[in-house]
Amino acid sequence: MKEGYKKVERMTPAMRIIHWVNVLSMIVAIATGLYIAAPYYQTFIADSAVDKYVMAWNRWGHFMVAIIFDVTSIIVAYLYFFSCFEKPWKKVIPTPTNIKEFFAVLINLITLNRSKNFDSSHSDSFNTIYFAIFHLLLAWMLLTGLQLYVHALASGESSIGAWWPWMLHAMTDWTIPASGWINGAASGMSSLMDVRITHHYTMWFIVVWVVFHIYYQVWRTIFWQEGDIAIAFGGEKFVKDKEA
Repeated sequence: MKEGYKKVERMTPAMRIIHWVNVLSMIVAIATGLYIAAPYYQTFIADSAVDKYVMAWNRWGHFMVAIIFDVTSIIVAYLYFFSCFEKPWKKVIPTPTNIKEFFAVLINLITLNRSKNFDSSHSDSFNTIYFAIFHLLLAWMLLTGLQLYVHALASGESSIGAWWPWMLHAMTDWTIPASGWINGAASGMSSLMDVRITHHYTMWFIVVWVVFHIYYQVWRTIFWQEGDIAIAFGGEKFVKDKEA
């Protein structure tokens, strides 16, 4: 350890596992989702009996990682409020302290670390709000995705009974008029296509979010010199020891 620095735990093993599971799931979800929207590759197998199942396998993979996202989202939502390690929801509340910290971090980013008037040993308000935006985008993706899925069960039945499609309709049918409103559809003219469009656009918003997230972690590592990039791997970073 570099002299004058102390080690600070920033991510628990459980959160690191969730982080990397989500990374892998997101890669699969984007790859399969783009194929479902517009098939961009074909199998090299001449047998059409095999080739025709490519779309089915892509849909299956897409649905499986969506289930993983559902499970991890429930876990993250629980930890957001009840974690014994830290409670991120306290950083989202617009208190004077949080607002001051948010803009201090933003100014630090804009001025290339020329002004650093906040404690970087903990998760700051800027980063917490940025992650809250990610989880809201992910929630919308999950809800619109389930709406598209349940419409494929045209009979109103499923392998586990009629209760499953009924529950999904009850939870996600509102995304049709909401998507129509987002897309600027005329009153009463919203359709499932609006849901497909917003589902697709949200994917690109998430991609942009991920690009900035990676950039910001590298930026912090370079400018702060506290090893922030290591948080996702070892759960720890280093900060200057004020007592040293």
